[in-house]
Amino acid sequence: MNTTINKNQTWCSMWGNAVSIAEHRPESYAKDITLRYPVYAPFDGTALRFTFDNYCGSEPVSITKATVSIADCDFNCDDITRKINLSCPMQESATAQITFSGNSSVTIAAHERIISDDIFFQVQAGQTLCVNLYFADFTLMQSAVLITGPLSKGFFSLGDQTSAGRLPLDTSKTTNWFYFLSNIDILTSPDNHAVICYGDSITAQAWPDELMLRLLREGKKHTSVIRRAASGTRILRQYDCITYDSYGLKGSNRFSHEIPTSGADTIIIQQGINDIIHPVGCDINPFRPMSDLPTAEELIDGLKWYVDQAHALGLSVYIGTLLPIEDWRTYAPFREELKNQVNEWIRLTDGFEGCIDFDLAVQDPDHPAAFKAGYDSGDHLHPSSAGYKAMADAVPKSFLY
Repeated sequence: MNTTINKNQTWCSMWGNAVSIAEHRPESYAKDITLRYPVYAPFDGTALRFTFDNYCGSEPVSITKATVSIADCDFNCDDITRKINLSCPMQESATAQITFSGNSSVTIAAHERIISDDIFFQVQAGQTLCVNLYFADFTLMQSAVLITGPLSKGFFSLGDQTSAGRLPLDTSKTTNWFYFLSNIDILTSPDNHAVICYGDSITAQAWPDELMLRLLREGKKHTSVIRRAASGTRILRQYDCITYDSYGLKGSNRFSHEIPTSGADTIIIQQGINDIIHPVGCDINPFRPMSDLPTAEELIDGLKWYVDQAHALGLSVYIGTLLPIEDWRTYAPFREELKNQVNEWIRLTDGFEGCIDFDLAVQDPDHPAAFKAGYDSGDHLHPSSAGYKAMADAVPKSFLY
């Protein structure tokens, strides 16, 4: 159902992700399957609209049916594990059809995206919505992103479950792959705004969720956290082979597609470490030549380009320093030096609104090249849960309200 926009309300993104490339597998097609994604609602609102994105798909995708409902479970911001059971229950009586120019189904061309009709749907802050997508015919499951964190969990189930109060346990399974759904806007108070978190796997993992949980604990009710992040991505390069194409798009192919976001006024950029750690030489890996290794100046120019693009969209820009990498499997002193040169520029350079010193927040104060005890996930590149919480706590309060 279309709704007339209330002059006292405005559209603001309440949830969002990047769209990247799912890993190529022989079983890349799905049929007669429902995706169900629980999404936390930070704001009250009266209407919703949904963006479905096939930007990284190589052939059309048809959504047979899509619905939204209210999850039949409570959310407690003090319980950061947020366990929703496999049935992912939702309120059948609160279920609404998502339509496209009045139609219940839609086909999205390769490399295109579509925005649904405005759907009249009353939302209360703190509720969890369930977004359901049903694909009746064979569908190339390629345009997707892998995300993790206490607020990031999806489900898939065989058959059409778009109106089912509970998913059947024996034919359902959890997933952290989010296919096609890239944004949800809510018609809400103009007091609300969105903050974009942009980056690679470190941002595709838990710190944006931890930032949302921090906002809830601190009673800040007017900020949504929108994650635009994809694992493996680099600022300056991308892989054009199926071995590594799930490592995503380079910055110039991502940024202008992902960043325009309703209600956003701030972006936090934390990217660049993959540009530093990926190249190993063709004698080791034919897809990772050392010629891909940038200079500090080239990486900094890439960050400057991000800043210019974001400022042109009216966004305030904060850049996060790169994290410790000592003992990562490709670690070498020259990579450490390159990382430190980029971090020095981030810390000391004007031209954007501020530095968020994520590196300082998680490093060992007695040995800054490494993570602080308890802050390393174990691979010496990605933080632990405690490390991600420390990153979230490092974000300044000035634009969180």
